Amino acid sequence: MLQCLSGGSCVRVIEGYRSTWYFLVLVAAYLVYLIFGALVFSAVELPYEEQLREELRAVKQRFLDDNECLSDERLEEFLAKALEASNYGVSVLNNASSSWNWDFTSALFFASTVLSTTGYGHTVPLSDGGKAFCIIYSVVGIPFTLLFLTAVVQRIMEFSTRRPVEHLHRRWGMSKPLLAGVHAALLAIITISCFFLIPAIIFSVLEEEWNFLESFYFCFISLSTIGLGDYVPGEGYHQRFRELYKLGITFYLILGLIAMLVVLETFCELQQLKKLRKIFYLKKQKTEDQLNIVDHDHLSFASVSDQASSFREDKTDLFPDDMVSTSPTATSNGPMDK
Repeated sequence: MLQCLSGGSCVRVIEGYRSTWYFLVLVAAYLVYLIFGALVFSAVELPYEEQLREELRAVKQRFLDDNECLSDERLEEFLAKALEASNYGVSVLNNASSSWNWDFTSALFFASTVLSTTGYGHTVPLSDGGKAFCIIYSVVGIPFTLLFLTAVVQRIMEFSTRRPVEHLHRRWGMSKPLLAGVHAALLAIITISCFFLIPAIIFSVLEEEWNFLESFYFCFISLSTIGLGDYVPGEGYHQRFRELYKLGITFYLILGLIAMLVVLETFCELQQLKKLRKIFYLKKQKTEDQLNIVDHDHLSFASVSDQASSFREDKTDLFPDDMVSTSPTATSNGPMDK
């Protein structure tokens, strides 16, 4: 052990597995961040959940006291059926009977949330045939969507990021990493303004029960494909132009997702982030075939060098020193001097 420490072999072992140590630190940091989020969410939301439970019990008991002819079991049965229907997007309220979940625009909105993996969960297939088709549709559609988004983002990146940075680099002579960082920051600000702040203001006006924070929350949850489903636009009572509104939201989600991917790809191409990512990646090792090719090339170059040296030796043997000294270039009275 002392010899290991004194000889520095342990240091060499650590240096050789540096990416592995960094990866373990990354895993530990992620777990700590995960636990930290759980503790914060539990501390913040648990009191509100308990308060809501108490209010619900009080309302239920008051309803039973006012309607003594109704038993607790019958009420529980009715509420269970109503909640089950609500989980499938069907409400028992009279003012919600005019809204359909499976007309064309609602189905188009549902299909976009499935393919983008947002999945609000407010509307789900009711029949077995619909569930089976949803599985097949997703298996084919999600990779198709990834291919579509990748192709679109690659073309947008060429005109929105790579060419502008290259043009400014040639024109102003500034450092390309600096230009790329400034460009990424400006692109992020523009995207946040156009796809978060402005839509949040619009949703807070169109949705009567949403404030600005709730609208911004919906935009972020949707475009980050989290899709919790607690806020879904176009589901309010007496929603005007509901079909057109749903269609506009569908296009907004698709365009917003593309913009988010463009921003993320722009930041991923920054040199600083590339260096940071390489810390946690495994180093690429040469395969056996590549090593054989390198060895073969080395042997080929070595054989050529050996042949050249032997040729020079043979030439020296054919032209000894005394003959070389009598050559026209080495004599003082030869024809070259004249």
